Amino acid sequence: MPSYTVTVATGSQWFAGTDDYIYLSLVGSAGCSEKHLLDKPFYNDFERGAVDSYDVTVDEELGDIQLIKIEKRKYWLHDDWYLKYITLKTPCGDYIEFPCYRWISGEGEIVLRDGRAKLACDDQIHVLKQHRRKELETRQKQYRWMEWNPGFPLSIDAKCHRDLPRDIQFDSEKGVDFVLNYSKAMENLFINRFMHMFQSSWSDFADFEKIFVKISNTISERVMNHWQEDFMFGYQFLNGCNPVLIQRCTKLPKKLPVTTAMVECSLERQLTLEQEVEQGNIFIVDFELLDGIDANKTDPCTLQFLAAPVCLLYKNLANKIVPIAIQLNQVPGDENPIFLPSDAKYDWLLAKIWVRSSDFHVHQTITHLLRTHLVSEVFGIAMYRQLPAVHPIFKLLVAHVRFTIAINTKAREQLICEYGLFDKANATGGGGHVQMVQRAMQDLTYASLCFPENIKARGMDSKEDIPTYFYRDDGLLVWEAIKKFTAEVVDIYYESDKVVEDDQELQDFVNDVYVYGMRGKKASGFPKSIKTKEKLTEYLTVVIFTPQPSTRRELRPVRLVLLDPQCAPNHACPATNGQGCGHHRADRGHAAGPWPLLLASGRRVGAEPVPGQRAVPGHVPRGAFHREACKGGHGPIP
Repeated sequence: MPSYTVTVATGSQWFAGTDDYIYLSLVGSAGCSEKHLLDKPFYNDFERGAVDSYDVTVDEELGDIQLIKIEKRKYWLHDDWYLKYITLKTPCGDYIEFPCYRWISGEGEIVLRDGRAKLACDDQIHVLKQHRRKELETRQKQYRWMEWNPGFPLSIDAKCHRDLPRDIQFDSEKGVDFVLNYSKAMENLFINRFMHMFQSSWSDFADFEKIFVKISNTISERVMNHWQEDFMFGYQFLNGCNPVLIQRCTKLPKKLPVTTAMVECSLERQLTLEQEVEQGNIFIVDFELLDGIDANKTDPCTLQFLAAPVCLLYKNLANKIVPIAIQLNQVPGDENPIFLPSDAKYDWLLAKIWVRSSDFHVHQTITHLLRTHLVSEVFGIAMYRQLPAVHPIFKLLVAHVRFTIAINTKAREQLICEYGLFDKANATGGGGHVQMVQRAMQDLTYASLCFPENIKARGMDSKEDIPTYFYRDDGLLVWEAIKKFTAEVVDIYYESDKVVEDDQELQDFVNDVYVYGMRGKKASGFPKSIKTKEKLTEYLTVVIFTPQPSTRRELRPVRLVLLDPQCAPNHACPATNGQGCGHHRADRGHAAGPWPLLLASGRRVGAEPVPGQRAVPGHVPRGAFHREACKGGHGPIP
């Protein structure tokens, strides 16, 4: 009688083992075996991290083994089991591996195929076609689309983490890490000490320095010494937390009525401002997205404010990008002056702080939440719904969306929900962050997720013109590496463009992303289908690049802030105090009342509270003065 050796690998994560009864059946081209109980006398089978072997003898020849059926029956209590893989040694001495990497919950049966990737057209055997179809039918019932908020990309239909399919929930270790990392972050940022230290708004820059007394390294010291300087402010737009907004200015916007006379002290080439624009030396960062967004009103006793700045930057003769004009709101007028480097020191500094605050809100809500987390979740859900585990594209992508759906569900449960952390900590809380995502979705395009096209569209692609844009340089290297790898995978499984076009599972995956993720908007440029190997390679590169390196800190030589950008400001954007080069409109004082915002003498920058209004303690910026190791070795920050 034919005898097989079955090797079973149990996962090493917490609670992966089981005491339940495990039965195995072999399905071959010539027949199906009876169920065999996998059990060794006086031995604790299927312990966490164990690899157990069993001899299985069958009554008749089974032919080529096509499937393995695993059935789990309760021994005492419900006991989930994480099965990594099964290796089968045939009577001929061949080894066949059947990957699983899934949880088996409760009582039930799962069916495994061998690990070879197969397109649907490669499956000619009825039982394999049937298995493929049933797997997708089951997945589509488990992974359902849901509208969490109008105008958002659709997300997984789960109110909380425990409602998710077991296979995409956090591992126990990962869940503990989520809690511990949050607690550790709070500890590292001295939140409790900070809250007791400052029961009102900061009144001295020394307050800021006290928070980071335990952080001592070359980078933190350099940032602490230079954070107020213009070159550091401009450098952050190239290689800071959010290096995706700056773009080359090809035409001065009418909403920023700046003239050569106003900025001539900043221009080093003896050219007019218009000539500098023509030569490509002027850059712009426009926070128009924030215009009209409601500031946080969850605490009626605490007024909070948002700016929607327009910042003009200049590439000087030293090839450094420095700010030359800042307007804190979109509509020019007497109440919305243009701040210049020639203004009083603290007028200019405060204008830069407001820009950095706006940059924080766009980074966290749009660059990070929408364009990384939510878009990646769309790819992940569509993948689970439309690609069976045997599909080569599923095998390629699954590792890159691991835990994406789980972390997003946690975010909807704890961070961006009503009364969540966003409402408590950010000026865009209380619904402003929702408005931002809804607005940004109107402009989200497929092309903007293609890294080289994004860089080129912003006019930031020339290394000669902008030699210190390391985010671009590192990002392109990573993009090309991913693209090369995906192209090789595509070449293995798709012999021609026609095979791509005829792969209905692939087309359903792409269509799911377009219809549900991007809500069927033609203007988004997301494809409904893919007809060539080249386009498939690009699409897969986008899917992999988006959740991984597109905005990850690994691409940022420096992660630094400009005086607490996360702080929810409790004073409105200032009008100038009139001390400067004289190009501002009439001074109206503090826009929220007659109390002056700036005291431009000495180090002190006082902010008088509005009577009856409770001051907001500031919030320590996460990641402040934090440098990620730069493997490319770009040298020190300027």
